[in-house]
Amino acid sequence: MLYSDKVMDHFNNPRNVGVIEDADGVGEVGNPVCGDMMKITIAVDDADRITDVRFQTLGCGAAIATSSIVTEMAKGMTIQQAAAITKQQVADELGGLPPAKMHCSVLATDGLKVAVDDYLRRHGREPISGPIKSADPNFDPHADEDEHGDDGECDL
Repeated sequence: MLYSDKVMDHFNNPRNVGVIEDADGVGEVGNPVCGDMMKITIAVDDADRITDVRFQTLGCGAAIATSSIVTEMAKGMTIQQAAAITKQQVADELGGLPPAKMHCSVLATDGLKVAVDDYLRRHGREPISGPIKSADPNFDPHADEDEHGDDGECDL
């Protein structure tokens, strides 16, 4: 499986690793098929702008890279802009992902959306993200794979 230089850079040198103590929003998501787990914490200012974002990921190289790039993309965005980041934007920002690893970008965007919705709920506001794909028990993380797919293992 070939990865772009940017995927390898974010895997080998992930940005924004860790947890924000007293975070304004926390998002935790996981994939039971391959075992990837992500936690994203956000700090939000009075103008609903993300001032800091951190992640912890247990998973394959693509999961770490997508978590890292999502934090880079979201920092400085409003919560509405951050919640609108798509899996394709994540993959594009990384210079592409193999089809068998696109589910990692879904987890990364879902983790961010859950953190945004958590922030909104804590402030008595309605969530904006809509359904979280990876929270659906019928979610098939490999549905977007090509016909060759993979064996369900999350390997770098």
